Amino acid sequence: TAIVGKWHLGLGWVRDGKKIDYDQALSHGPNQLGFDESFIIPASLDFPPYVYLVNGRVTDPTMLVQKQRRFPAFLRKGPRSKDLVMEDVLDRLTEESVRFIQTNAAKKKRFFLYFPLTAPHKPLLPHKRFRGKSKLGDYGDFILQVDDCVGRIMTAVDKAGISKNTIIAFSSDNGSYMYRLPAGKKPDHAESSRSAGYRVEHHRPNGIYRGTKADIWEAGHRVPLIVRWPGHIPAGQAEPRIVCLTDLMATFAELLGQPIRTGMAQDSVSFLPTLLGKEQPERPALIHHSIAGMFAIRKGRYKLIAGNGSGGRERPKGKPFARPYRLSDMEADPEEGEDHLDGHREIAEELEKELEAIRRGSR
Repeated sequence: TAIVGKWHLGLGWVRDGKKIDYDQALSHGPNQLGFDESFIIPASLDFPPYVYLVNGRVTDPTMLVQKQRRFPAFLRKGPRSKDLVMEDVLDRLTEESVRFIQTNAAKKKRFFLYFPLTAPHKPLLPHKRFRGKSKLGDYGDFILQVDDCVGRIMTAVDKAGISKNTIIAFSSDNGSYMYRLPAGKKPDHAESSRSAGYRVEHHRPNGIYRGTKADIWEAGHRVPLIVRWPGHIPAGQAEPRIVCLTDLMATFAELLGQPIRTGMAQDSVSFLPTLLGKEQPERPALIHHSIAGMFAIRKGRYKLIAGNGSGGRERPKGKPFARPYRLSDMEADPEEGEDHLDGHREIAEELEKELEAIRRGSR
């Protein structure tokens, strides 16, 4: 098992007073939580310290001072290892992932690789070989580079001859942070690299969905999930099924015939039958959560927002559990343009009760 990429879940730095001792191994990190190998950066690429860590040790303790940079190359001021060059990070992580695949395939060893990419999260720093390629500014170029990284992973699997018994799952943790601009003359990201907004005639990074990353609206967390397993998952099919990334654990456990111990993965529901093209009952209720603590519950076609705003970046932000709540019909109105609460009070009350039961219930 290996992780290569962004961690951002906390690390056990050894400190000398308030300063990190970069010569010392971590006391806590991926290797203490089940990974045999780790090649990570500590957080998103806009958070210092900017270092590579291999199995809990900084690869180059020689520190420089990284200056603060404005969007799109957004960086916070802080220490940076001499061997970490921002524009080269994606390539370096991809190369390490390819190495891990090749090594284990050659040894005919089963493996699990978790590859949390640093892009297209800010800083927007596409490599020079991608600059200008998308005609959609730095953000578009960065997405092309992500596509290239995924392609290199798939190529490594294909060249190793292990495609038919390797599952590749591609997804994201949030929707795009780009937000929709109102009609007008304000430039969007396709016209100015300084803009974090878009106009629909140029680009819709979150598709038809309302809001942006961090919101309780669909654009905050509705993301693609693309899964490849040649010979097992029918190619080219699209399933409009509700799935959460937590569901991958139960899905892989069922596939491998491994039991999930009591108290573990209680919010994980296997969708293996769906992957294999078989019928499957509807998923139990799914809980959504915004950056400001606003909850929503999705069950079937309906989604109840337990608050009175976005709970994130879009205005009005509102407050968690402040009335009036809002009910969306995601089949009739996937853009969440209308509030369906008045016509479906009973459904809203049922969903509210279930949300409270889940929130207040025991683990």
